[in-house]
Amino acid sequence: MTRRSLPLLLVPAALFAAVAGLFGTASSQDKPAGAPKGGVYEMRTYTTLEGRLDALNARFRNHTLKLFEKHGMKNVMYWTPTDPEKSKNTLIYILWHESEDAAKKSFAAFGADPDWKKARDESEKDGTIVAKVESVFMKTTDYSPHK
Repeated sequence: MTRRSLPLLLVPAALFAAVAGLFGTASSQDKPAGAPKGGVYEMRTYTTLEGRLDALNARFRNHTLKLFEKHGMKNVMYWTPTDPEKSKNTLIYILWHESEDAAKKSFAAFGADPDWKKARDESEKDGTIVAKVESVFMKTTDYSPHK
């Protein structure tokens, strides 16, 4: 195993820990209390322009999480990598949606929200923040301890 492959192995463990922490503990045969039924998880990875991660974190901390919830998206967990280079410009997070279609509708409403536009414009007064966004939708497997 190389040092580079270790972070890839940690992603499933981190996702499990995030979901378990969010919904409490349960046996592998029980649905965790408070767990959403069905739905999809979305893992989003943002890569910022050089020196702009602090601005992105501030925008999420002060505005984005509340606006996501307002538009029907459930915040699950947020991370920054421990890798020295990626820790300078990467934010990774998980959202829960009722469906992929619901996610599209939520993001459309979020993007049109005047509060979002104001927060985005204010946070980008010193320049653009995000260089790249990656999104992956995920469903739990039938053997997942937390479904």
